[in-house]
Amino acid sequence: MERCCTGGLLVGDVLPYNSRLFPGMPKSPPQKAKKTAKRPSTSSWLFRSISRLLGRPEKTPPKPALHPHGKTRPLAPTKAETALLEPFSGLSPDRIFVPKTKAECVAAANEILAAGVAGFDTEAKPTFRAGEKSGGPHVVQFALTDKAFIFQLHRQVCQKVVAGLIESDRLLKVGFGLKNDHGQIRNRLGVSLNAVLDLDNIFRKRGYKHQMGVRAAMGSVLNLSFPKSKSTTTSNWAAPELTPRQLRYAANDAFAALKIMEALDLKPDEIRR
Repeated sequence: MERCCTGGLLVGDVLPYNSRLFPGMPKSPPQKAKKTAKRPSTSSWLFRSISRLLGRPEKTPPKPALHPHGKTRPLAPTKAETALLEPFSGLSPDRIFVPKTKAECVAAANEILAAGVAGFDTEAKPTFRAGEKSGGPHVVQFALTDKAFIFQLHRQVCQKVVAGLIESDRLLKVGFGLKNDHGQIRNRLGVSLNAVLDLDNIFRKRGYKHQMGVRAAMGSVLNLSFPKSKSTTTSNWAAPELTPRQLRYAANDAFAALKIMEALDLKPDEIRR
């Protein structure tokens, strides 16, 4: 390529416009800077990939909520996300006991008290009409590290025993959403629910914004799914005899709470009787 006689420019080079040197030369249009495609961040790419797998519309991942003290809030897994995890095995049917006589109720209560800590929950017959009262709880369940006891309150011989466990300060009762149980227990058994550890409060203190619940807690802490059948949840818990599915549902609701508490490795000041 030849050099121009005026300067070190090459033939074909574009000269800068100068109105004093080249008064008749038309002004060339300004050169626009080329835009380079912005490379998506790893987090947004990962979010879109997960969204495709879950069949969700691709949206910008939400910004993490901030804790009142400026820290990023932890996010609970969604129902769709926990559904992809391995299921919680829970208790087998041979480790679920239903006391029916006074002697069986007393023996079960003594074993539960000796443990000092139990997973706890109640079940009540659902209502479907406005103004209808449930009359529950109809079932009260306590879970230990390797078994669960299901008390049906239509058996009069068990009511006094269950009432004693519920109001005992020597037994820490661990569960989720137990705030709603206080009123029903007082109306049905005439006692107060004492020595309670509601794990929803523990997760709230650790930064989770909304009520956690056993399903989300199971996914967050143990990385397992906890499927719950709506047909079982809304079944007749006041029935004289519970079905195997109802027994397993009730037992593992309480058992899951106990296992989550153990995995949380709570500090002494987080456990208040």
